[in-house]
Amino acid sequence: MASIGIFYGSSSGVTKAVAERLAELLDVEDFNVFNMEEDFTDFDDMFAFDILLFGCSTWGSGEVQNDWRDPLLDLDNDKPSFAGKTIALFGAGDFKAHGEQFVSALGILHDKFKARGATLVGGFPTEGYTYKYSFAERDGKFVGLPFDEVNEADKTEERLQRWVAILQEELALAEA
Repeated sequence: MASIGIFYGSSSGVTKAVAERLAELLDVEDFNVFNMEEDFTDFDDMFAFDILLFGCSTWGSGEVQNDWRDPLLDLDNDKPSFAGKTIALFGAGDFKAHGEQFVSALGILHDKFKARGATLVGGFPTEGYTYKYSFAERDGKFVGLPFDEVNEADKTEERLQRWVAILQEELALAEA
């Protein structure tokens, strides 16, 4: 069975809460859930897993959450290979205050890790979301699971359940 590691950055605790809920839904042990600020040391932490779930909120004009900045710089500088790794993305956004860059940080993570050879899974339908633009939208889908705890907290659990079902189906197909 494939091992799963969850890595997240969280300034206000929202992405942390979703990472913990995903760990419950996917039966991932607590010690395999990493806070990028406190627990992440280098990419070897990530290479220990077959499947990686990366959580990141979007800040400012579509930037990644602060805890992801240095690791992404290291990714660009050190150029480690993520070939053979499967990655799924999830992240917080605020469609009312930042609808012009809704969950765009997921698009940044997607492109950076795809360029390093990773296989990205877990695209999620855009239907039911309101936003002006998102760098995380590709071919009519988001590159991962967006959630908006500021404006649509009541939709998060149902979206998480749907996304986990998508992941389970895609990962089962990848293993077949």
